[in-house]
Amino acid sequence: MTPDGARGDLFDQRCPTRQLLDRIGTKWTSMVIKVLAGAAPDEVRFAELQRRMPGVSQKMLSVTLRNLVRDGLVTRRVEPTVPPRVHYRITELGLSLETPLAMLRNWAEEHMAEIDRANAAAMDGASG
Repeated sequence: MTPDGARGDLFDQRCPTRQLLDRIGTKWTSMVIKVLAGAAPDEVRFAELQRRMPGVSQKMLSVTLRNLVRDGLVTRRVEPTVPPRVHYRITELGLSLETPLAMLRNWAEEHMAEIDRANAAAMDGASG
């Protein structure tokens, strides 16, 4: 839904649906949602999220979480300690995203070998 309550239209260049899909369609978003959904209703600390997401930089995780919080998919709580402890929890809206993202993750894992073969065949065809 757009701010005025109307349904979004992916094919309308002005529709914010396009930007939303750019944000939720990343591997890092999918991983964060999976980790937080698995922990629900409990919180997960930033350091634990980073540990459970091999390869993610601190900056990329921060950007991803900032976007998820802004979009209402995740909540953030800071403990005023030194250093501060930052905790994240998935919202009901975020939980509603886990099922479609899980389906996409499963599809990718099931079909990766086929995609690899298609890419190899395309590379062989391009070099011949």
